[in-house]
Amino acid sequence: MSWFAFALVVLGVWLAIKVVDALLKLAFWCLALVAAYWFLAPLAGWSWPF
Repeated sequence: MSWFAFALVVLGVWLAIKVVDALLKLAFWCLALVAAYWFLAPLAGWSWPF
């Protein structure tokens, strides 16, 4: 039973790393889009979102 528990822990850690990786990628893409809008909005005459 301990090997099964060890395998579940390893699988859980691997899945947690995958989820954190996906969330970080999403956060960086959102940051990149906000930065692009921040720089392009005044040049294109777009309104500020706030």
